[in-house]
Amino acid sequence: MDFKDEIQQFAKRVDRLLPQIKTEEATKTSLIMPFLRILGYDVFDPFEVHPEFVADIGIKKGEKVDYAILKDDKPVILIECKHYADGLDPHNSQLFRYFHTTEAKFSLLTNGLEYRFYTDLVTPNKMDEKPFFEFKITEMRDNEIAELRKFHKAVFDLESISNTASDLKFFNEIKILINAEIHNPNEEFVRYFARQVYPGLVTAKVLDQFTTLTKKVFTQIVNDQISERLKSALKKETETTAELAPAPAEPESLIITTQEEIDGFLIVKSILRKEVEVGRIYMRDTQSYCGVLLDDNNRRPICRFYFTANRLRIGLFDKDKKETKHDIQSLDDIYNFSEEIVQSIGYYDKERAA
Repeated sequence: MDFKDEIQQFAKRVDRLLPQIKTEEATKTSLIMPFLRILGYDVFDPFEVHPEFVADIGIKKGEKVDYAILKDDKPVILIECKHYADGLDPHNSQLFRYFHTTEAKFSLLTNGLEYRFYTDLVTPNKMDEKPFFEFKITEMRDNEIAELRKFHKAVFDLESISNTASDLKFFNEIKILINAEIHNPNEEFVRYFARQVYPGLVTAKVLDQFTTLTKKVFTQIVNDQISERLKSALKKETETTAELAPAPAEPESLIITTQEEIDGFLIVKSILRKEVEVGRIYMRDTQSYCGVLLDDNNRRPICRFYFTANRLRIGLFDKDKKETKHDIQSLDDIYNFSEEIVQSIGYYDKERAA
């Protein structure tokens, strides 16, 4: 699974997780730590992701940042976390204080939903007031995912990101300004166009007329671009269909194995690692459930996963192979059924012995 797929799959899980997240610590555990893991960092290695990183400020000692990502034993990114329901603006000053006391070049302010990256473009060693890169995890665009990938451990390069941070910041600010003008053009903006095409004096009445016209023109341009893209996509689809027409296409598989199912399978293997050779434990996915089997044998089910976007359930089997389904809140809850999972192996071992 590539980086883009991991981010998009994680984003789909976020909305389902939110009702269970009651505290700032839960936000860190359920949202921010998995996010850092996707970026390639080992959140359980303090030499890589240092929790409660001490950033002394003048005579104030023991000031701590929630996390610091380290490289060569030096902090490169400071991270301040808030509960997902909290706004981020009131908390900027906290990172402002931390930033100049460390060697970190970047800081990240996040509540697990919104992520704001800062650096020191305006004044060296002083954190900028505005982020150079920000996004909402549940609404990420492809270009934002591409920018975020630059912070992945495998490709992270301090100098490279520093060089592009300025362009990215101004790009986003220009984008915001243009978007604002499209929806509500100001007088100076409208007057510029009016002077180019109107032959007479640009009066208040003319300005009102051109304000309406300018908004309509922008809307038309956007609609035309969307229409052209749709036409192009439909044309390519038609051409592709025509090329493939002589040969009957095989039906596309409706079975999609999710990361949650893979993670659940690995948890079951970890539970059974002392009871049976892990090579005997198989996963077989279907449209309605994902099964974990002993010896890849349908007559030896260990458990089944019924994972959807809104609900997680695990099916367990008794000695008569009667299935009972249980709701779980997270994948970690699978460990609560360790005894039942181990017992299922015992049933089949007795069958083989008999």
